[in-house]
Amino acid sequence: MLGKLLVLFKIPELRNKILLTLGLLAIYRMGFWIALPFVNQELLTETLKDLSTQSGGLGQVMQVISLFSASNIGQSTIFGLGIMPYISASIIFQLMGTVYPPLERLQKEGEAGRKKINEYTRYATVVICLAQSFFWIRTLSGGFGSGTSLILPGYEGLYYQIVATITMTAGTVFLMWIGEQIDAYGIGNGISLLIMAGILARMPQAGWSLIEPAFEKGIALGTDTGIDRLMILALVFVFVVVWVIAITQGQRRIPIQSAKHVRGRKVSGGQRQSLPLRVNQAGVMPIIFASSLLMFPYFVFHWLSQVWTSSTFLSMLDEAFQPMSRGFVYTMSYVVLIYFFCYFWTAITFNPKDMAENLKDYGSFIPGYRPGARTAAYLEQVMVRITYVGAAFLSLVAIIPTLVSTWLGVDFLVASFYGGTGLLIVVSVVLDLVNKIDSHLVMRNYSGLLESDL
Repeated sequence: MLGKLLVLFKIPELRNKILLTLGLLAIYRMGFWIALPFVNQELLTETLKDLSTQSGGLGQVMQVISLFSASNIGQSTIFGLGIMPYISASIIFQLMGTVYPPLERLQKEGEAGRKKINEYTRYATVVICLAQSFFWIRTLSGGFGSGTSLILPGYEGLYYQIVATITMTAGTVFLMWIGEQIDAYGIGNGISLLIMAGILARMPQAGWSLIEPAFEKGIALGTDTGIDRLMILALVFVFVVVWVIAITQGQRRIPIQSAKHVRGRKVSGGQRQSLPLRVNQAGVMPIIFASSLLMFPYFVFHWLSQVWTSSTFLSMLDEAFQPMSRGFVYTMSYVVLIYFFCYFWTAITFNPKDMAENLKDYGSFIPGYRPGARTAAYLEQVMVRITYVGAAFLSLVAIIPTLVSTWLGVDFLVASFYGGTGLLIVVSVVLDLVNKIDSHLVMRNYSGLLESDL
């Protein structure tokens, strides 16, 4: 494996792409810690810590949001919003492309249409950034409702709020530019690599929080910091990662037959191939949608319980929908929403009628099914069945952090690396990165990273 890694740097083009990507990711990590000049960072840290324990875990919720958006909003840095506004804008335009005919026509225009949609996405990103950053600065001015401003004295005016808003917006736009430069001149998907870098950057801290108590209390068997508990956690992590990779790569291969073409004495075609349908067709999007949507009842019920403090029912709902509590109501709602969005996202991205028409145009067919409507109905039936399995997989991955946190007594932010959105994103991005590197190696007659030399 070390020899294969050294080969990557022997190919000039691939070496330059890798070094450029690493350099841009390093710039992102440096800007990650440049704080806004008008915010009292120490008071903000203390306030979020208090909110984590006194107000239903708002500070912990913000940490989870920061984990999956390549941001550091808890410290109000220039990259505080991360890349999430761009992702939100991209999702909006992708969804609108299925219901808004002009966008649908643009999507079918090929490269020219894609460039136009990307341009609209950038404009929408700026608008979303301006709204979110201004709301965040106004929230800091009010001290999260406490009345104590988290803005430094003398900088509470509207002028400084606008400057901070523009600064955070410019930070997100710069991250968007970095992602596009990685796409054009680097290796891998730029936006996905930024998110993955933000997640992996927190892993050493999470690992140290598990190991540090062992140095203080010892590693005696049967204790909270015992070597047996640490080994179980390590084995669970390896098993979950291997399992996630296997399911992410899992496919349902449908056999297809190409028609024979006779030209004079020459017969062409007639080969048997397969049409791969991914088990996890929706990817990580259902978990992102489900977790984002469950934030809404949490904030609503939490606000209502603060207004009507005497209402026991509102207090029960507030506690039931707290993301960090992961109770039965929250978990079941989470699973139901994951199933719903799995089918919803698959219906958007997978069109059996178009696929059946493409097979028909290329002279291919599925044995036992007539081309056209029968083939489309069969593909839809198969996709419904494997989507059910994919949704079950995503649901289990989503609740693994809750199980690890509850059964093994691990902090939830640490347990989130054992499953959920973060692990799926990292696995998906790494697999995509390996495939793109392999394509460069194969073009130059080298074996791939995961191929055997035998």
